[in-house]
Amino acid sequence: MAGNREFFNRRLHSLLGVIPIGLFLIQHLVVNHFATGGPESFNKAADFMGNLPFRIVLETVVIYLPILFHAIYGLYIAFTAKNNAGEYGYFRNWMFLLQRVSGVITLIFIAWHVWQTRVAAAFGTDVDFDMMANILSSPFMFIFYVIGVISTIFHFANGLWSFFVSWGITVSPRAQVISTYFTIGVFVVLSIVAIRTLLAFA
Repeated sequence: MAGNREFFNRRLHSLLGVIPIGLFLIQHLVVNHFATGGPESFNKAADFMGNLPFRIVLETVVIYLPILFHAIYGLYIAFTAKNNAGEYGYFRNWMFLLQRVSGVITLIFIAWHVWQTRVAAAFGTDVDFDMMANILSSPFMFIFYVIGVISTIFHFANGLWSFFVSWGITVSPRAQVISTYFTIGVFVVLSIVAIRTLLAFA
């Protein structure tokens, strides 16, 4: 019974990491990338997202609750997993270890980012280009955001590889090699989008 529950929790954890959390990450990066077009471009995109019907309900059901479960169960996995990268050194073992490390970094980053933006917005602060520009004007915060965003993207991209395996999409070794190159491509493309956005704000 306990084994079935753990199997279900791990499958749900994997699924939520891609749908809806991963899709939200991509959407969030794309919307933020409008900053490369200047303040007006970003503010229009942010205003559109901020005025979606039932935004609070959507954010709670589609973003916050899935992230909460994914984070809590992810921490359980991270601190109970037997990491053997130092002993074996295989590529996938290192990816296994980095997935856990990036998960913890990502959780810290997301919590801080939500505090700086969504919580501030609840107290009347405008979430606009100027807000992000002010945050990233600090060299420390800029570096913190670079590390946090890259960690988040890596966690998603590498988790996508695991999702393909655990859900039986990539079964053969060849399929898993192809999936490795695909997820590396996802990581590179999304990282370029993210860095361009941060530089636009800074």
